[in-house]
Amino acid sequence: MKIEQIYTGCLAQGAYYIESNGEAVIVDPLREVEPYIQKAERSNAKIKYVLETHFHADFVSGHLDLSNKTGAPVVYGPNAQPAFDFYAAKDGEELKVGKVTIKVLHTPGHTMESTCYLLTDENGKDVGLFSGDTLFIGDVGRPDLAQKVKADLTQDKLAGHLFDSLRNKIMPLADDIIVYPAHGAGSACGKNMSKETTDTLGHQKETNYALRANMTKEEFIKEVTTGLVAPPAYFPLNVMLNIQGYESIDKVLERGLHAMSADAFETAANETGALMLDVRDAQVFANGFIPNSVSIGLNGSFAPWVGAMIPDIKQEILLICEPGTEEEVITRLSRVGYDYVIGFLQGGIAAWKNAGKETDTISSISVDELAARQAADPAINILDVRKKSEYLSEHILDAANAPLDFINDSMAQIDKDKTYYIHCAGGYRSMIFTSALRARGFNNLVDVQGGFKAIKESGKFKVSDYVCPSTLL
Repeated sequence: MKIEQIYTGCLAQGAYYIESNGEAVIVDPLREVEPYIQKAERSNAKIKYVLETHFHADFVSGHLDLSNKTGAPVVYGPNAQPAFDFYAAKDGEELKVGKVTIKVLHTPGHTMESTCYLLTDENGKDVGLFSGDTLFIGDVGRPDLAQKVKADLTQDKLAGHLFDSLRNKIMPLADDIIVYPAHGAGSACGKNMSKETTDTLGHQKETNYALRANMTKEEFIKEVTTGLVAPPAYFPLNVMLNIQGYESIDKVLERGLHAMSADAFETAANETGALMLDVRDAQVFANGFIPNSVSIGLNGSFAPWVGAMIPDIKQEILLICEPGTEEEVITRLSRVGYDYVIGFLQGGIAAWKNAGKETDTISSISVDELAARQAADPAINILDVRKKSEYLSEHILDAANAPLDFINDSMAQIDKDKTYYIHCAGGYRSMIFTSALRARGFNNLVDVQGGFKAIKESGKFKVSDYVCPSTLL
């Protein structure tokens, strides 16, 4: 028997490959499915099932493409009603895969169709629980997402279902079972996930706040729902793609891998209304970019921030990226449902400059320079664009919080005629914020390199006392 976690850091997402005696299953696959197919082919294994733990909100699953290319049915647990052919597994049903067995455990709460899959080896021993978004390492799935899909659900009702699922289906299982969740730290599907991506169920019973043995349902509901903020706007849109179906990744790549000269790119930008998305590193972007383009660096939590910043998943996109990375960028956009890349700048920003086209820059200063400017004028405007929970945990005294997550609300507190110094945790989000507002006519924003980490390490700023955050959302 083989179990492999296929973890994708920028989404904090875990897909799984399980193989036994020439048969394999994939749990919660990503949009690009060739790696799973190739993995099975290398082992001379046939993919028998595509197991979905629920209708995902934070990414578009590869379930349909994988099923179409392999013939393996898509499996959901009870309550799932997708708009395509699938296998509806019953609670307690056992699926045979080679010499092992996978038992279906219906665990409503995160969503009403949420299902865990319990893996039993050929000797009849339970060895692994593929827990989806029901149970994370250090946390459980947030119970407020499915209410966006079904009007009569509330987060308290869902939290109540989750309490029952955990107590009745998961906590009675053996302590030595390994928990394989769908997400780790950095995902917005839970509040306080661990950076670890697997653990024993016994250790989770000891350390996970939501699995306390003496917790009442009322206490559970209160603790699980405390600290929740509005989910990213793209979540319900991804849910509907996962329910209704989507265009094949092959067609998405074919459309997006359209190389454009500088002239053609400029014409497309002027005539189509497409968003110019620059995915180069933040400081490289700051030193020279196409006017009105927006920076969301590929080397960071790229896909989730695309989802947070671009409200329409059908928005046409023109790419500026490092030559040779175009297919990777299009693939990573498609993971969160942004399928309408219509072309990329061939040769990257160098080709744009060589064609004599106009470029813009963003002022980006060191922490030492920020300290010097604050010493000269203690009233300078410093904006902290981290999440509210990060800001409340620790921040520069007198800095205002303007979370990138809610940039339209944050923009309302900015005076175009004043200068603002923008920082985040490390410099990634501040460049997104600054570039997005510059494209809207805010020209007096200065990026602070290194973010709060560098600010605190410098020792040159008055910082609030540290308060342990109750949530990472």
